[in-house]
Amino acid sequence: MKRNNLSVVNKVVQSSPAVKQPKLGFYSSLNQTHVYTVLLDWGSLPHHVVLRVFQYLPLIDRARASSVCRRWNEVFHIPDLWRKFEFELNQSATSYLNSTHPDLIQQIIKKHAAHLQYVSFKVDSSTESAEAACDILSQLVNCSVQTLGLISTAKPSFMNVSKSHFVSALTVVFVNSKSLSSVKIEDTPVDNPSLKILVANNSDTLRHLKMSSCPHVSSDGILCVADHCQGLRELALNYYMLSDELLLALSSETHVNLEHLRIDVVSQNPGQIEFHSIKKQSWDALTKHSPGVNVVMYFFLYEEELETFFREETPVTHLYFGRSVSKAVLGQIGLNCPRLIELVVCANGFQALDDELICIAEHCKNLTALGLSECEVSCSAFIEFVRLCGRRLTQLSVMEEVLIPDGDHSLDEIHTEISKCLGRMWFPDVMPLW
Repeated sequence: MKRNNLSVVNKVVQSSPAVKQPKLGFYSSLNQTHVYTVLLDWGSLPHHVVLRVFQYLPLIDRARASSVCRRWNEVFHIPDLWRKFEFELNQSATSYLNSTHPDLIQQIIKKHAAHLQYVSFKVDSSTESAEAACDILSQLVNCSVQTLGLISTAKPSFMNVSKSHFVSALTVVFVNSKSLSSVKIEDTPVDNPSLKILVANNSDTLRHLKMSSCPHVSSDGILCVADHCQGLRELALNYYMLSDELLLALSSETHVNLEHLRIDVVSQNPGQIEFHSIKKQSWDALTKHSPGVNVVMYFFLYEEELETFFREETPVTHLYFGRSVSKAVLGQIGLNCPRLIELVVCANGFQALDDELICIAEHCKNLTALGLSECEVSCSAFIEFVRLCGRRLTQLSVMEEVLIPDGDHSLDEIHTEISKCLGRMWFPDVMPLW
């Protein structure tokens, strides 16, 4: 672009009879240098171009750039630049995060609080960082936040903060924003009364609510959200909050179609074995009302704790097992999860899953993604599984150690057979050696 602009300038100078052409030499060199200087003057860039550049800069670089010239400093204070902001708070001695400078935080609160719309707080595991985030939240009284995210890079963070301090700070945003659309408050001491405040002030706008691992919230708090936030499209919660009443509330005629329901299944108490069950009629009501809903379940349980689940048909679409899952449970998944789209098994033990995988391939006609690690499948059974699923398998991530050679196929040739079935090149995943 610079070369083209310079070419145009030279043509105009050379073609104009009114302009006397200078002799080649020192003065010509100066003129050319002047042209390059004008063309490379970053300070003359339009505001919208500089704004676009600033939006890609890390905060510290953005602040430094604002001191280059008056024009850039003006862009630094344009409201559009402060609609999206992430506060990073940490104790420098124990964290890898680049902490937001306290002076800059105060400047943002003073000058740009009213402009903030998409706000997130990223904190480390220290209580001091979480308390600092609460202090900032409590100052956002003149804001109109649409998206709020509280992110802990390591536990316990917010859970170590005084519950009253946290709830008080959070409700400041709930009360003053009036247009919250997306709220992520996972692993926090949020409680039922604060959820009622959220609903009272943002029921018409709330679309996404993520609040897994919130021990002070009960099913009553979630029911309050489901009953009054008719536009709710995405909900993430722990299994202990899930109930037949909640699913029926999400399935009422006045409620819009839910698009995404994420459920984390984690033991409330170490060694907990029995979990409450959800009736098939309640699941059926949800899928009848929201036929396209994705039901995502993350399991962090031991084998004996999984016995309650998948005894009858469950409309789960995405299943992730972070710990060992038994052959019996995987067999039940094949028979009772007809809507299954994605399955990830992180561990199983040393019993081959041949029959279970083939059962899943035969009955789960929507399955498009599979991930296997720390389990065993014979090469022949794996090839049969892929053949049954065909080219609808768009994601296939299987560790090489999972595949066990048998009399018909070896590891050296399995990638060829799988590639034929998929219609594309495929290789098993290999653990890097470093």
